[in-house]
Amino acid sequence: MVAIDLAKRNVLDSESRATFLSTMLNIKVDPVSTPDKIVIIVGAAIYGITTLIIAYAWINIKYRPIRAKNMTWTTLMHIAGILWFVGDIPTNGLVELKGPWIICKLWVVWFRILFCYLFAAMHMVRFFALDRVFNQNKPFRGMTNVIALVIVVIFNVLFCVISQVVSDKLTVSTSKDIALCNVTVHFRIAAVVVQWVLWAGVAVLIYRLRNIQSSFNEFYESLAIFTVAIIILIESSVTLLGFEYYPLMMRHRLEKTLMDCLGANIMVWLIIGQPVFMCMFNRRRYETQWLEKLTRDGRKAAYEVSSGQGGTTAYVKMGERDASMLQSSHINFGSSEAIHTLNIGSTGQDYYDVAAMNPEGNTLTSPEAAAYSAHDGIPLALRNNLQIRRPVLNTPTMFNVGFLDGSTDERRII
Repeated sequence: MVAIDLAKRNVLDSESRATFLSTMLNIKVDPVSTPDKIVIIVGAAIYGITTLIIAYAWINIKYRPIRAKNMTWTTLMHIAGILWFVGDIPTNGLVELKGPWIICKLWVVWFRILFCYLFAAMHMVRFFALDRVFNQNKPFRGMTNVIALVIVVIFNVLFCVISQVVSDKLTVSTSKDIALCNVTVHFRIAAVVVQWVLWAGVAVLIYRLRNIQSSFNEFYESLAIFTVAIIILIESSVTLLGFEYYPLMMRHRLEKTLMDCLGANIMVWLIIGQPVFMCMFNRRRYETQWLEKLTRDGRKAAYEVSSGQGGTTAYVKMGERDASMLQSSHINFGSSEAIHTLNIGSTGQDYYDVAAMNPEGNTLTSPEAAAYSAHDGIPLALRNNLQIRRPVLNTPTMFNVGFLDGSTDERRII
């Protein structure tokens, strides 16, 4: 009945159409106006800020706390979030259905639904990667990355293909009469259920991460991300299932769009926000502390951290975490990871450099030497538990007889 009456009144302007629809649908209908445009601009600005953060992270990808965040997957999440936002614009009724916006099934199924699902699925893969590394003690790289990506894409694309081939009357259609992308109730229910299933899978993986004992709080970071996701899911479920014509009501459509936008960006910020901020304002000190924590936790292998050329701090590569490794030949210094001997004195007596072992309390008079000693002079894994013996001609060293016995104060002499 609404369609017939509106077809006869196609000359009505947007205000008159809104008034007529309010009477017919028994709701307050708000035409597309300035607030909708403002929300689009604000959303684009928020995604722009996140894009700049991502770009900065890639520029500083050699900064090890950033590199440990798997920037490839984080970037893919962000791209999925942007395309999800694009799909939200026509789906939530922020623009009039004219021109390309009139193809509702494209925007609802292939943008709004597909990339919303991909965003959730990529978080699932990320938590699976953490579970694989920390719980299963297996790597997550190479073909494992590719297989995970293929599975994620196939599962979500399959749902969208089925939605595309099913009749529009059962899924999504363009209602020109009421200027709305009409999504049937049953299809809304199916879409919401799939979302909950995806995040339920995330919940299972987060539960498996509960016993990770790491200084970098992967479990708490995961809980924060999951909390944001659940808030978005609850809001989305209430809006989609409780308000059939929410795109016609300004408060609900703006709320839905902003919640999706903020949620997607906050989750990305929770992943890379801290290392990016520290890289900007506390670069050297934070990386030193980060590596020291990594050494204490025995997580170097899990994070695939290595020194190499251009690194800021050398450390020992250990295949095992037992202290007895210090007395074996498994310790392997790379070309840039050897202990550097500062030119302090000319005698060959034993000494240990307090400043080198304690970056916070370096007392060397030369700032350059202090920075060198604190950050590059002694491998992190050797600090605080070793006494350093200056190499002297014809004196046995670690390179030909191994480590000498431990000293009386529990420090090992090399």
